[in-house]
Amino acid sequence: MSQSTPHHTISVLVENKFGVLSRVAGLFSGRGYNIHSLNVAPCEDPSFSRMNIDVAEEGSKLDQVIKQLSKLINVVEVTDFRNEPTIYREIVLMRVIFGDKKQDILELCQIFGARVLDATRESLTIEISGGEFRLNRFLNLMEDYNVEMITRSGKIAVIKPKA
Repeated sequence: MSQSTPHHTISVLVENKFGVLSRVAGLFSGRGYNIHSLNVAPCEDPSFSRMNIDVAEEGSKLDQVIKQLSKLINVVEVTDFRNEPTIYREIVLMRVIFGDKKQDILELCQIFGARVLDATRESLTIEISGGEFRLNRFLNLMEDYNVEMITRSGKIAVIKPKA
């Protein structure tokens, strides 16, 4: 999975109100910026939600996005992770039809620390979490099997606390 432009993650703390997601997404689409992934969920205070937005913009364009986000109604705080030590994670759920390869798939799961969440006579539903490189390696190896469905959460992030 090659990327021509580095991806950067921005965290946006917003009031948990109707229409906020639409306004944030509209800011990106109205200016021709692409959102690579977007996660939104209530945070430590349920009256607020935290958005993790992964974008393929850099330099002055990314600075412009951050400034414009800060000016939106209902936006409380915008955090740029470019210059902060940060922990990133993503979750992948996938369903694979195993045929006669069940043991091979289970061994790959064990090597990568993936978990089998559900099993039928024909398929396994697998969960794996981690950094982008690790997940892409696992998914690349799983291409040798009959993967029926993949869903990815997109990147989430948190700044490391100061020691």
